[in-house]
Amino acid sequence: MSPSLLPLAVSLGDPSGIGPEVVAKCWDSRHALGLPPFVAVGDPRSLSEVWNGPIAVVSDPREAEGAFERGLPLLAVVAAEASVAGQPSTAGAHCSLDSLELAVGLARSGSCSGVVTGPVSKHQLYSIGFAHPGQTEFVAERCGISPGNVAMMLAGPSLRTVPVTTHLPLREVADRLSSALIEARGRVTLRGLQRNFGIAEPTLAVAGFNPHAGENGALGREEIEVIMPAIEALRAEGWDVVGPMPADTMFHTSARARYDAALCMYHDQALIPLKALHFEEGVNMTLGLPIVRTAPDHGTAFDIAGEDRADPRAMAAAIRVAAQCAATRAAQG
Repeated sequence: MSPSLLPLAVSLGDPSGIGPEVVAKCWDSRHALGLPPFVAVGDPRSLSEVWNGPIAVVSDPREAEGAFERGLPLLAVVAAEASVAGQPSTAGAHCSLDSLELAVGLARSGSCSGVVTGPVSKHQLYSIGFAHPGQTEFVAERCGISPGNVAMMLAGPSLRTVPVTTHLPLREVADRLSSALIEARGRVTLRGLQRNFGIAEPTLAVAGFNPHAGENGALGREEIEVIMPAIEALRAEGWDVVGPMPADTMFHTSARARYDAALCMYHDQALIPLKALHFEEGVNMTLGLPIVRTAPDHGTAFDIAGEDRADPRAMAAAIRVAAQCAATRAAQG
């Protein structure tokens, strides 16, 4: 990361989950993991409960770089009640939301070079009136971007995937797919590859919806009537788009070498290959935002919180990817 970049803001997520533990472990192994300076945002008690390392409380994120070698820099967001690892609470949900709000605000204001969001409990957030499907939609709204103009990318060392539809029952996917939606997700993905990864002329591979990409209509007509018109529209704009490709043959090693990202029609079509290849290193990234936002591709794991069993590699990958994307954006001006 360029030394001129400001630190990243890393929200701890739900204080009763594994977020505090994996962020602390990232700081402990910051040199081995190759991590740039970052500032944690959350309740210091959630860190102290699961970790006995040094915490450097700061009042301004710009102090984080100077404090990074002596302790984990932290902007404190103190919950109404101390959290207990593995025991989610209303106070913890409020704290996770307040921490997320502050971290996003720091990135939006330019006080931090990007934001990495720790895992939260949607159930707990919904119980306190959280009106968004997830953190992605919340961040988009705070940035003034319509949820329809952002896309969720799952990124690993050898594969990037973007689902066109996300959290839907599988029986509803066909009805939700449209050429306009596929085209919009594809455009956000292609621009995101340029803006965040510095790929001047990206190649996007589009997966089919049906087995064997429909077999020319014998196994379904979505490829002909819905997916292909979107591909043709993107090609008409000058983008390099290939497909629709059979999903069972587009993720092996030689196939992945021929494109920069895969646009998939539904949640599992995108996430299964990514997690099979890069389960410990998968990064959730939101494309289409004016800020860099990444997250580890795992949840709160309340069942192991506080047991010193949480693996920090996904959080470390999210921090590294955020730093790399922030540096790429800064170089582009």
